[in-house]
Amino acid sequence: MDTIYLDNNATTMVDPQVVDAMTPYFSQYYGNPSSMHDFGGKVSLKLKEAREQVKEFFGASLASEIIFTASGSESANMAIRGVLEANKKQKHIITTKIEHPCVLNVYKTLEKEGYRVTYLSVDSDGSLDFQELEDSVCDDTVLVSIMYANNETGIIFPVEKLAEIVKRKNPKTKFFVDAVQAAGKIKLDVKNTKIDLMGISGHKIHAPKGVGALYIKKGTIVMPLVIGGHQERGKRAGTENVPYIIGLGKACELANAALNDEETRVKRLRDKLESGIIKSIPNARLNAAVDERVPNTTNIGFQYIEGELILLHMSDAGICASSGSACTSGSLEPSHVLRAMGVPFTALHGSIRFSLSRFTTEKEIDYVLEKLPQIIRKLNNLSPFQKELKALGAI
Repeated sequence: MDTIYLDNNATTMVDPQVVDAMTPYFSQYYGNPSSMHDFGGKVSLKLKEAREQVKEFFGASLASEIIFTASGSESANMAIRGVLEANKKQKHIITTKIEHPCVLNVYKTLEKEGYRVTYLSVDSDGSLDFQELEDSVCDDTVLVSIMYANNETGIIFPVEKLAEIVKRKNPKTKFFVDAVQAAGKIKLDVKNTKIDLMGISGHKIHAPKGVGALYIKKGTIVMPLVIGGHQERGKRAGTENVPYIIGLGKACELANAALNDEETRVKRLRDKLESGIIKSIPNARLNAAVDERVPNTTNIGFQYIEGELILLHMSDAGICASSGSACTSGSLEPSHVLRAMGVPFTALHGSIRFSLSRFTTEKEIDYVLEKLPQIIRKLNNLSPFQKELKALGAI
């Protein structure tokens, strides 16, 4: 059996059609899109086409509302710091306790710089309290940042409704959505919403690493992080990364075309994996057992076993998964998302995220359901913690 890759929330395989779209722009059409000559002009036209594709992916009104970046992290930093730089007098900002580090760590840094930060809590299913959000918005609130889908649990937040709550309380407050984990899994449609900014990352939707995009609603003032030339309407200086932008455009087009497959076949495979694990492995628990999740993601806690051991044994069997965000996988600390949800300590360190893609097959899911129970049984027999609990009659 080849490698079974169920870590698509960390990164995805670049779609071969994306590679084909990119390839000519490395060595055949390599002109600078800002050049006046026809050679550069042809590249500029392709860049405009890619921007149009990304605009359609966001469901935006105007191609000029799309700014290309190098990553989801840059999109988040540009949105957050760009808004704050344009509104220096206001010092209150709001986010949630379960954001991705690309948002959460920016907020923690801003807190040290003198900003007053409200971190919204979540319940045991990872859901927000709408009233807490409404009560937190005040006259001094300049920005609210809430993710569309959580990268560890797949929980979907009703960001359109949340933006309306914020704007009703303070129409001047800007609302940013980190849509990195929602993109390509559920339809994005920012048109006719109260959302001001939304960021995505290419390598989560089968484009290459090193490219992302930020939607900035027309009329929203965002100061640039990178000062220099006129590129990206003065919002991000530097010659455009043309092949990767073209790849992102193609990936967005393909992702939109594959949404029905995500919502049906991929979801069915996710549910099969999820239910199969829960039924076949004692003491396995589903973290975030709600319907409103992206169709590719499940997070399962295996009680009394260290997650790192599970991942290592799975890797030996050719199965790739994750214990949480790829950005924090080197940390020995348990997931901040699962801690905020109050996941029991017995399952906290043994929680594994499985994330599928449109390239995942039924045969691969069957293989995991065959091998994983064997791995857990082996680890149960090896675990001194398990032996002690059995001796005490606790399990």
